[in-house]
Amino acid sequence: MRLPVLLSTVAAALMPVCAVAQDSRPVLVGGEAQLDACGAVGQVTGLDPNGDNFLSVRTGPGVEFQRIDRLGPNQLVTLCDNAGNWHGVVYTLEPGIDCGVSSPQSNRAPYAGPCKSGWVYARYVTLIAG
Repeated sequence: MRLPVLLSTVAAALMPVCAVAQDSRPVLVGGEAQLDACGAVGQVTGLDPNGDNFLSVRTGPGVEFQRIDRLGPNQLVTLCDNAGNWHGVVYTLEPGIDCGVSSPQSNRAPYAGPCKSGWVYARYVTLIAG
């Protein structure tokens, strides 16, 4: 087989893998009748001010999931879920909004409150309460 044909065959085989994003994975909250639905608060830290200076929020725990938002330095997030090096978070960009995760919820379920939710890389979130 000639090299150009081989290369085009390999490229065609890899194309669907590279072009398809993963489905979303909802952030789960609750699960303990005596504890808050989400038990900790974190703050976005360690971003490069000379680089992008934002933390991507994704539809699932990994870079293969779609980016749905960007969080800036010092943004507060509520930590609700975890998958390896990723935190499932609930957050709002509008001060004073109650996201509804500071009360007990006995069943574990996808977040469906008034705020936003998604997944962020844990390296850039510092635990500040919880």
